[in-house]
Amino acid sequence: MGSTDDTAHHAALDARMVKVARGIKLLSLVSWPASLQAPFLEAWRRGQPRLPQVEYAPQDFSAARRELDAIANEADEAHPLGRYIAASARNWAIAAELLDALGTPAVTQHSIRLFGRPDEPLPGNGPSTRDAARHFIGIASELDGELLAPSETVPISAISLQLQLQTALDDFFNGRMITVELDPDLIAKAAAGATRIRLRSGAVFNDYDRDQLLQHEAFVHSLTALNGREQPVLRSMELPSPRTTATQEGLATFAEQITGATDIQRMKRVSLRIEAVAMALEGADFIQVFKYFLDAGQNEVESFSSAQRVFRGVPVNGGAAFTKDTVYLRGLIGVHTFFRWALRQDRLRLCRMLFAGKMTVEDVQDLEPLFADGTLAAPRWLPHWVARANGLAGVLAFSLFANRIRLDRITDQPLRLADV
Repeated sequence: MGSTDDTAHHAALDARMVKVARGIKLLSLVSWPASLQAPFLEAWRRGQPRLPQVEYAPQDFSAARRELDAIANEADEAHPLGRYIAASARNWAIAAELLDALGTPAVTQHSIRLFGRPDEPLPGNGPSTRDAARHFIGIASELDGELLAPSETVPISAISLQLQLQTALDDFFNGRMITVELDPDLIAKAAAGATRIRLRSGAVFNDYDRDQLLQHEAFVHSLTALNGREQPVLRSMELPSPRTTATQEGLATFAEQITGATDIQRMKRVSLRIEAVAMALEGADFIQVFKYFLDAGQNEVESFSSAQRVFRGVPVNGGAAFTKDTVYLRGLIGVHTFFRWALRQDRLRLCRMLFAGKMTVEDVQDLEPLFADGTLAAPRWLPHWVARANGLAGVLAFSLFANRIRLDRITDQPLRLADV
């Protein structure tokens, strides 16, 4: 795939990009302080809700953008390494533009460039992401608590979950690679990085939460970051680049599904966020979006947390949104489609390579020759469901065939096997 000089040139560009990108902490800089929650909820309970007053520190990433532009221009886009670096550098530059505009309506357009919109079609020119979200919301709303197993209703404290997760992770890695910590200042119930998972102190969890944190956060987000650190050429694969978000979140949500760690209520929560993003873009303000989550069955704390995700970095008076949450369903369907395609093309090994670092599904196909010749390292760690390729192939093979069954041709009468 080119000379040693090509590899060295692009490794040097990647090292420069990593140095710049480490300072572009997109999610932490757009996030709200936990201190905003209590005053809002107190005013809400008094019947006098007020829009939160969010202040963002001024940012100046102009020097970073110039360096990223230079890196993209110096990359050879005729080479797979060059294409990856150029695309990544340009994407980081958009993230830097977004941060320079924090608190203004301009953040919305930068966010759309990074993450897309709710009304965009899904892979294969199918229905929109918002259509898919409404599908899951509708199904979840028709089901009730009678479907819950007793274990799903047993609360797990943050301290207990910390111990459970830490034990499972230490067993998986045969040592302490990821530390589970309690964080009283976290608005979300949990957050994960390469070597640390944080749980909100005082939050209550259940069995599904525990399994989702392991499969989604630890064995996808953390694992791909740790494997990315092992890359000899593209060390940027350890960083959560915005351009890899759809694949990363899709892969993580697919992991939940294939391991049985997800449930319809989880799909509903993801889908409600997509609908809320669409509402905000159409003019709904923070209070209206907060009430939307309340009416959908979330409690006040959860509704505040969900609503603030929609308004990260943007004005809260309507017409603006941080659109990251739109990638979850689009990413899930994209990754599921990619896995089925890989099986049909006899290239299931590409699914393993997705764990070698943070990539898009397009990246892993483009970089396949570099994995084959050893320029890029295969993943050191793999989740069990990926490592057991025969089991994965069985699930995907069934999915490929089952999709040939046309439910619209089956009547609403009681189903008989002969009908299928």
